[in-house]
Amino acid sequence: MPSRNILKIYVSDSYYHIYNRGVAKQKVFRDRQDYKVFLKYLKEALSIPVIKKIDFNLQGRTFKGIKRPVKNFHHNITLIAYCLMPNHFHLLLKQKSKETIKSFMRSISTRYAAYFNRKYDRIGPLYQGRYKAVLITNDEYLLHLTRYIHLNPAEYISVLTKAYSSYADYLGLRNTLWLNPNFILKFFKSPIMPVVSKFNDYKTFVENNKTDSATILEKLTLD
Repeated sequence: MPSRNILKIYVSDSYYHIYNRGVAKQKVFRDRQDYKVFLKYLKEALSIPVIKKIDFNLQGRTFKGIKRPVKNFHHNITLIAYCLMPNHFHLLLKQKSKETIKSFMRSISTRYAAYFNRKYDRIGPLYQGRYKAVLITNDEYLLHLTRYIHLNPAEYISVLTKAYSSYADYLGLRNTLWLNPNFILKFFKSPIMPVVSKFNDYKTFVENNKTDSATILEKLTLD
């Protein structure tokens, strides 16, 4: 039976939940370096592009040149939230132009798979098929989705802010320049939604909320 969310509808200026996991549920992050490399690729793709000049030698002479830049999506993709787990990942993105996510995910996935296969001397696909994408059109869904993403590591780590996720940024403990949590935190500055008015801040919403966000998200799971 085909997995949900494989057939994707791409809409400009819209939010998407992107997720995927390792083939046969195998780990895609085996150690700290793996997590850091994936985050490095996200940073390079989402940061303001910078042209760097490098020195290189040719026949005993030193020249200055421009290093070939990786594909950059700073002007078209905004990362709202993320979580990296041992065998899967979640990204909450907003794309400006239609179908930019396709190019973005192709770039990130290809680069990381090449790194992973080279490091562990393996061949074949790293992920379980193509990534899944869910178009989000509801603010309450968007809010609960960030909670679902940030609670993902709770099963294996006691301090959520130490997970490989954007949660520390939401609590003001870190300032990642290529991440924008304000799309979500703004809901708590003028709580109009009933679900927000019950909580003082985002941390309370995530950690003291007895509501099962997965149920609200129609029992969102990895297929």
